[in-house]
Amino acid sequence: MIHRLTFVAQRSQKGFTLVELMISLVLGLLLILGVISVYVTNQQAARTNEGLARLQEGGRIAFELMSRELRQAGGNACGARLVANVLNNPTTNWYTDFAAGPVRGFEGNAPATGIVTTGAAVGQRVANTDAVVIMSPSPNDNAIIVVHNAPAATFELNTIDHGIADGDVVLVCDQQSAAIAQITSASPGANANIVHNAGASTPGNCTTGLGFPALCTTPGTPKTFTSGGIVARLSPGFWYIGNNPRGGRSLYRANATAQEEITDGVTDMQLRYLTRNSSSGNLGINWVDASTITDWSEAGDEQPVAMRIELTLASLQSVGTDQQPLRRVQVYAVTLRNRAL
Repeated sequence: MIHRLTFVAQRSQKGFTLVELMISLVLGLLLILGVISVYVTNQQAARTNEGLARLQEGGRIAFELMSRELRQAGGNACGARLVANVLNNPTTNWYTDFAAGPVRGFEGNAPATGIVTTGAAVGQRVANTDAVVIMSPSPNDNAIIVVHNAPAATFELNTIDHGIADGDVVLVCDQQSAAIAQITSASPGANANIVHNAGASTPGNCTTGLGFPALCTTPGTPKTFTSGGIVARLSPGFWYIGNNPRGGRSLYRANATAQEEITDGVTDMQLRYLTRNSSSGNLGINWVDASTITDWSEAGDEQPVAMRIELTLASLQSVGTDQQPLRRVQVYAVTLRNRAL
């Protein structure tokens, strides 16, 4: 009796057959593959969107910073047209040669001698990419003149937080004229007075007289700037495409002493210019390359009044449909306000 019950119990136990298990595994595998496919597709879409967003952000940053300087190139807050440069040998260095023009372009194959070398090292300019020098005042480091003591070569400013330090080159202006000079003594954050003595600084001032025209004598051309005039630190910049430390390319800005990486992923920059004939006042009908402009100064026959910036940007990751970096070309046009008047 016991054996019979055991036999019946054993026969009543049931489970999955091998075929049923294999079918279940296949169905589960298909489900997992579907989930993985959706995950990979969404991840790829997210990476692509992130790459596109970074491209747009990089282009926006580049355009915003470049256009801010371009709009102020060659101008001053007072609107003065007469500018005296009292720096020693101002044409020796690119960042003091304001007479050469507020904007000076370099075609891709034109060397920027004395500014940035073309080469493969980090911070060097990439061959066959355009570049431009922009001479403009800083939008941040400036203050209002309270009193100008011309014989003592001092300015009293309206704030101690003027941001102007020893050795800074400044643009001083009132409604009658402007002057470019180097500050020889200043204590931003502690003192509202700054000094513009002549001396052996680099480059130094050849005179304390800030009147127009500049005379490198003692006391030079006398000039007392009126209360309400503006003192602003000058911030010349050389914009170019350089090699970054990560093996890629970036938009760079060089000043008198160093190169600064502005935004990465910018692989090329091509610049063209709209000019106006200084004699007839007629605007050109076409955008031209930098190589066609032989004189960028105020005395030049063809003066640039606007610049067209074409930036090529590439994503940092290979997230394109062809497993290559995404590439986009962004084009902007900026009017040089002080040349368009």
